[in-house]
Amino acid sequence: MTETWIILGATSSIARAFIRQEAANGSGFLLCGRDMDDIAATAADARLRGAPMAEAMAFDARQPDTFAPILDRAASLSGAVSVAVFVGSMPEQAAIDADPAMIAGVVTDSFTGPAQFLTAIAPMMETRGAGRVVGVGSVAGDRGRLGNYVYGASKAGFATYLSGLRNRLGRSGVHVMTVKPGPVDTAMTWGGPKQPLSTTPEVVARDIARGLAKRRNVIYTAGIWRLVMAVVRAIPEPIFKKMTF
Repeated sequence: MTETWIILGATSSIARAFIRQEAANGSGFLLCGRDMDDIAATAADARLRGAPMAEAMAFDARQPDTFAPILDRAASLSGAVSVAVFVGSMPEQAAIDADPAMIAGVVTDSFTGPAQFLTAIAPMMETRGAGRVVGVGSVAGDRGRLGNYVYGASKAGFATYLSGLRNRLGRSGVHVMTVKPGPVDTAMTWGGPKQPLSTTPEVVARDIARGLAKRRNVIYTAGIWRLVMAVVRAIPEPIFKKMTF
């Protein structure tokens, strides 16, 4: 049975790596985002790599009226429909501190917009009793840090939402997996300082595939970040609040 992936944020580097990987496995795609020329090129590449279907559709987490056409198209498809969320934005914390109005956009991009879409498509997935959800969060959501606590807060909220959605959809046979990458060499991190233990979009995509195959609930990628964040979470608050990272 052909699986069709709805990719939210199809212009992200991690999304592209995931699309290339799954196209070779024969998956179809609804590729969704804001840059339609870029997404159309990705769709053409996916078809060349073996995808039986790859369509470009407009999606903006801040514009809920873009959700309905995607939901309607998904409902018209036969077989399993899955969703992978690669949407998010991470301005510099200093910029947010200077303009607190930016917070709403970060939270919408990284949490509430994708959550609204997933909540809207959940009944269809429950009815079909098939499909998978991949929600890409961040290790930044494991504990609020001085350098990116607004972005971290939005990803923490998204992780909690995915946990509840996993509880709900699991009863119908739909698997929900939370992905927590550490620093990844993507446009979101370009121009910033070199990050320790950083990885590549291709490694993240590979880890997602392995996690799905094993029906993992939560994965860290690279895997070392599970240990790193366990240590970070264990630091007592009186000490942690004096740290500068």
